[in-house]
Amino acid sequence: MPLSESQLLVVADSPLSRAGLTALLEERGCLVLAHVDGRDLERDIDRLAPDLLVVDCGWQAGSMSERLAKVSSHAPVLALIDLNDDSPSALTAILRAFPCFALLPRDCDADKMLAALEALDAGLSAIDPRLNHLLDGANRGAQPPPADPLTARENEVLQLLARGLTNRAIALALGISQ
Repeated sequence: MPLSESQLLVVADSPLSRAGLTALLEERGCLVLAHVDGRDLERDIDRLAPDLLVVDCGWQAGSMSERLAKVSSHAPVLALIDLNDDSPSALTAILRAFPCFALLPRDCDADKMLAALEALDAGLSAIDPRLNHLLDGANRGAQPPPADPLTARENEVLQLLARGLTNRAIALALGISQ
């Protein structure tokens, strides 16, 4: 479904953050079901059944991370964190609790936020490059490594596919059949 039809739940401890995020998202055509402080996040999610969560983790993400870690929802989540909060616990909690997430700094602009929400709505995850260092601290051992690593040729095909080439264009570029 298009992002404009997705129902969002805005979560933030600060009333100002909740109101600001809600106004920004509604101004951009998003449907915000409600904005809550997240103290009883599981109940709010069960009651409202949002398609996407927008969570401002605040200046210190620890408290909100603990609440997110207890949520059993499969709704994608966009988490906004402070760039100076280098604790990977927020990201780890989000990774464990949600199969699809976006992680952006709190100071991101509206266009980046909407792009991340569209990615989530399409089933993709997104992380701002300034937050990549948090991935190093996250426990990503939940998935075993692939049984058979890709061959050099498979890597070539994958690189061309990532550039947006069609199967035919890839075959021509590599001198192989489709």
